[in-house]
Amino acid sequence: MLTWPPAVRVFVHTPPTDMRRGFDRLACMVQEILHQDPLSGHLFVFVNRRGDRMKILFWDRSGFALFYKRLEEGVFHLPAEDEGGVEIDVPRLTLILEGLDLSEARQHKRFCRPIGVT
Repeated sequence: MLTWPPAVRVFVHTPPTDMRRGFDRLACMVQEILHQDPLSGHLFVFVNRRGDRMKILFWDRSGFALFYKRLEEGVFHLPAEDEGGVEIDVPRLTLILEGLDLSEARQHKRFCRPIGVT
């Protein structure tokens, strides 16, 4: 599995995408639909109509890279649909890639020591 730093932003294009689209057409979608810079180094996620295939486009300082995943069973459970897309964080993307349905998941409260307290 690929790992990305938590500071990377993740933009999910929620409407179905034709998986025949390659680097250039996906980069155009990033600019025209998501209104983002495809050369930013952030991740741009696209899923097909059936929801069983996902492409993640990103720029790695020397060119575009494309991660493509096809599920043998089941579908990816994306966040609630928005007009063109929605932003999520890297841990949520990892959970989606692992097959979790985030709409049914609950995040439990965690203890966090206040800064400056020993």
